[in-house]
Amino acid sequence: MTLLEARSLTKMFGGLRAVADVSFDLSRGQIRAIIGPNGAGKSTLVGLISGRVPPSAGRIVLEGRDVTELPAWRRVRLGIAYTFQITSVFGNLNCHDNVALAAQRSTMSGIGGRLRPNAEALRALAAAALARVGLDDAMDRRAATLPYGHQRLLEVAMGLALAPKLLIMDEPTQGLSEDEIDRYCRLVREIAGATTILLIEHNMAVVMALADVITVLDQGRVLAEGTPEAIRADPAVREAYLGT
Repeated sequence: MTLLEARSLTKMFGGLRAVADVSFDLSRGQIRAIIGPNGAGKSTLVGLISGRVPPSAGRIVLEGRDVTELPAWRRVRLGIAYTFQITSVFGNLNCHDNVALAAQRSTMSGIGGRLRPNAEALRALAAAALARVGLDDAMDRRAATLPYGHQRLLEVAMGLALAPKLLIMDEPTQGLSEDEIDRYCRLVREIAGATTILLIEHNMAVVMALADVITVLDQGRVLAEGTPEAIRADPAVREAYLGT
């Protein structure tokens, strides 16, 4: 079943067309990778989908609902979570508080229009999210003291605490060691059992190992789309991006 539809998405920055008439369907439970050379429009495209960048033209439909005009925070409520290319955690807060801040609205309760987070539910939710990424022993550790790879995992935990229908990951393995990349790939496979994933990634070994479908962008347009095997064998992709 289709979770998200992108239809003729276009984004202009002055006279520059960063994304040009891009369309695709994202199926539930799918891991889709977006690849392409630097400047191909990958981050702009996922910015359009997440609501961080307004489109110049086109539509975005989530579960049959047109969300094109909705801001990012409304899309988060509807189930779209985003992990950034540059790690975005609160270094002075501990891991629990980072996850709790991301998830607190989902535990709101109260009467008379006065809502407040349920502290017990919030701690349980944060603990579960941290355990899922292997940081259950770092609940009370300040985020800034974590190794870089663990900070990336913390950011994933913050996204998972939102129980997203779609998790967008922008260059998740950037700056990670080989061991950390292997761990990240295992985590993505586990997450994909319950969450659809849209992945921007330069590491082609990671893309080929994880993706069900790959969309290749070049100069803002879709150059090719297909399985890892089809993309690897596509002459146009090999010439434009893979270099073989």
